[in-house]
Amino acid sequence: MFEKKIRIYYEDTDAGGVVYHSNYLNFMERCRCDWLASLGFNIADIQQNSGIIFVVREAQLKYDLPARLFDELTITAKPLQVGKVKLQIEQKIYNKDQLLCQGQIKLASLHHQSFQLSAMPSELRLALSEQV
Repeated sequence: MFEKKIRIYYEDTDAGGVVYHSNYLNFMERCRCDWLASLGFNIADIQQNSGIIFVVREAQLKYDLPARLFDELTITAKPLQVGKVKLQIEQKIYNKDQLLCQGQIKLASLHHQSFQLSAMPSELRLALSEQV
């Protein structure tokens, strides 16, 4: 399981100092990008070298507790299923040991010009499969 730490700033919150609900998706996206980079796969390089992009096909989130201004959060990413063109990831956001938000994100790999389903590079698929 991959972990990323972030700190909450004013720009992440609403007028009450609580993280705006859609920002949790942004935090999860940043975590997924850094996770792939930690495995040696830069998102921009994947597109340039293989013509593949990832799109979110489905996102299911459950919010348990709010994150607040200046909290230091931990976001996790763990693959649940890896296919030729599909990737399902479980992600969680914690403030210390308290679970704030959890989600299951389903991604698909597409050719960046045609937006047709296209198999992700085999070496990436193998690296992801080893994480399940």
